Amino acid sequence: MGDPVSEVLKRDVSLSPFTSLQSFEAVQRVCQMLASSDLVPRNYQLSYNPKTAIANCMIAFELAHRAGTNVLMVMQNLYIVHGIPSWSSKYLISTINSCGKFSSLTYEYCGKEGEDTFGCRCRSFHRADVSRSEPLTGAWVTIDMAKKEGWYDKTGSKWKTIPQLMLQYRAATFWARTYAPELSMGIKTTDEVEDIKDDDFDVVKRGNSSVIASEVNKTLGDAKYNPGKVNAEGQSKVPYAKGSLREI
Repeated sequence: MGDPVSEVLKRDVSLSPFTSLQSFEAVQRVCQMLASSDLVPRNYQLSYNPKTAIANCMIAFELAHRAGTNVLMVMQNLYIVHGIPSWSSKYLISTINSCGKFSSLTYEYCGKEGEDTFGCRCRSFHRADVSRSEPLTGAWVTIDMAKKEGWYDKTGSKWKTIPQLMLQYRAATFWARTYAPELSMGIKTTDEVEDIKDDDFDVVKRGNSSVIASEVNKTLGDAKYNPGKVNAEGQSKVPYAKGSLREI
């Protein structure tokens, strides 16, 4: 039997660290080596992140296994934005183009550049559609949509400076969500996470659980939730009826 670490290096595209104790130990040894390198992103470096670097590398191996790609590719393209892991949009696009299931994405445009009607959508064909008679067309994304969704006017928004590129990225994301959700594994792109409004997830801490503030308000009616009122334990004074609020 060959050295287990060598087997990991040969099979890192398909090996999961959680399939067996031997795989776990072998991948852990490889992660120790990767975490000692300066060539991996800082979240995976022991010198920068000593408490969780090895664990982050292990998770990267599992994601690479699920995506059928190289672990270094995952490390270079998985970012933490507002505490949420997210793919770079260019990685998601390259994954679609190289997966072999579809033709490379192409972009269609509508409206006039510089106006709210300017938009983009993606199109591709399944590999089984040899005649290319059934295009897989994604949803339109327009500047008007970006403004109505609140993406355009956020502080530091790239929608104002590079609108065409942002339209392409978001159109590709929409296409992937519709036709190939398995490629992103449910992980959003960095652009999506950055565009989420801060008040979309106003969370109220309550002991060891949390509840969505909007649902608290639905329960209270006119007596709206005030996050400023807390008790001696630092918990918000929110009336709580068992089963009336959705815990997350």
